[in-house]
Amino acid sequence: MTMTNALRLLNEAGIAYTEREYNVDDGRVDAVAIAEKIGIPEEQCFKTLVTETPAHEHFVFVVPATGELDLKKAAKAAGVKSIAMIPQKQLFPLTGYVHGGCSPVGMKKQFPTVIDETAQLYDFIGISGGKIGVNAGVNAEALAAYLHADFADLMKK
Repeated sequence: MTMTNALRLLNEAGIAYTEREYNVDDGRVDAVAIAEKIGIPEEQCFKTLVTETPAHEHFVFVVPATGELDLKKAAKAAGVKSIAMIPQKQLFPLTGYVHGGCSPVGMKKQFPTVIDETAQLYDFIGISGGKIGVNAGVNAEALAAYLHADFADLMKK
């Protein structure tokens, strides 16, 4: 068992989760590959995306592995005019997480977070455990309550 900052924070908050470690030797660390490796449906494994507005406000979106974030829907959910993905090189300095290991739990600063509404269809969703090779199965409602996150339709159709 690997105790990451994200898992430690879930423990402290009393949020039940199931830790699943997966092998990264093949270099496949995208959310679809992770779902396959940990044995859950792709649409139940979620990825964490960090965005920025032209005014340099940051928002976090938690979306299914199989989908693509609709930036117009994301901006609407965030209550801003426009939003864009941050450049990958800004991820670690901003969040403390590397690409492929970014969890919505335990970032350097808690940014406003929106979770795709499909998360509510499942008993649990898989999210990054805060390190490449670690995934956490967590209840979406409990996660949303902890992060003060909203649910919204965020995906391109």
